[in-house]
Amino acid sequence: MAAAPSESIPSVNKAWVYSEYGKTADVLKFDPSVAVPEIKEDQVLIKVVAASLNPVDFKRALGYFKDTDSPLPTIPGYDVAGVVVKVGSQVTKFKVGDEVYGDLNETALVNPTRFGSLAEYTAADERVLAHKPKNLSFIEAASLPLAIETAHEGLERAELSAGKSVLVLGGAGGVGTHIIQLAKHVFGASKVAATASTKKLDLLRTLGADLAIDYTKENFEDLPEKFDVVYDAVGETDKAVKAVKEGGKIVTIVGPATPPAILFVLTSKGSVLEKLKPYLESGKVKPVLDPTSPYPFTKVVEAFGYLESSRATGKVVVYPIP
Repeated sequence: MAAAPSESIPSVNKAWVYSEYGKTADVLKFDPSVAVPEIKEDQVLIKVVAASLNPVDFKRALGYFKDTDSPLPTIPGYDVAGVVVKVGSQVTKFKVGDEVYGDLNETALVNPTRFGSLAEYTAADERVLAHKPKNLSFIEAASLPLAIETAHEGLERAELSAGKSVLVLGGAGGVGTHIIQLAKHVFGASKVAATASTKKLDLLRTLGADLAIDYTKENFEDLPEKFDVVYDAVGETDKAVKAVKEGGKIVTIVGPATPPAILFVLTSKGSVLEKLKPYLESGKVKPVLDPTSPYPFTKVVEAFGYLESSRATGKVVVYPIP
C-alpha cells in the first residue's frame, strides 16, 4: 500500500462519538483518543479538513434505523472533504496528496460506517469519492455530497427533463437549494417554483427559482398552476399530490409517502460528483452555506442543535478539524 510516512499517521485521533442512542446534546461526546480506522483494499484514508452535518446524522443518533445501523459506538458524519494520506492496494482513482470529497455511506441507512467524518481521519470507499473541484474551498466541498447527490437522484427518479416544470418543497434547505440549481442548470427545467419562509424568498430567486412561494402566507397546493414534477424535501406529500399534473411525478426524501409519491434513500456515488464537476467549476451550481457556518470542531454539539432546530439555510459545516 502506498502511504504517507507511517510515523505521520497516528494510531489514535480526536473525534466526536456516541455510545448510546439519544439526542445529540445528551449522547455526543468528545474523545481525544479514538483509534484511526484501518483501510480495506478498496479504501483510502483521509485526513479530514471539513465535514458537514445532515439530518440523517441526528436521526441515526436517535436510533431511527438502529435495526440496520452498524454497531455502537459511532463517530457521526456522512459528508467529508480532505486529503488522501493512504490508499488501499486496489485503489486506482486516487493517490496520496489528492484533495477529495464525498458522502462516506453508499447505503445511508444500512450499515453506515462507524468511523464518520467528525474525526481527524476517516476511511472511505474509493467509489463514493471524487476529486475536489479546484475552485471550491474544503468548507464548500464538504457541504455538497449528500445534499447535491440527493437532489440529483430525486430529479432523475422523477424523470425531470428539458421543458418540464418542477415545484420544490423546502427550497432553502440543504437539499432544496441544490434541487433548484440542478433543475434549472443541469436538467433544463422550463419553470422552477419553490417554497420557503418570507426571509428566504430572495435566496430561492438567486438560486434560479422562477416562482418563490412564501409558505407562511400561501398554500402551494391551492395554486391554479400544476407541475410536471414535485420534489418534496420537507415531508408534505399529502399536499404535493394536489400540486402535480395528471401523469406527473412526485418524489420525497421524508416519509411517509402518500401515493403516487415515491420515497427514496440516496445511494452515494462519487461518479455523480464527477458528473456535476463542470457545473461546480463554472459556478453555475454553487454551494450554499448557512450564515452560521463554519462551526469549529469544539462546537459540534452546538452545530447539531442548530441543524435540529430546522432553521438552517443551506448547509451546516464543521471546520477546522481539529
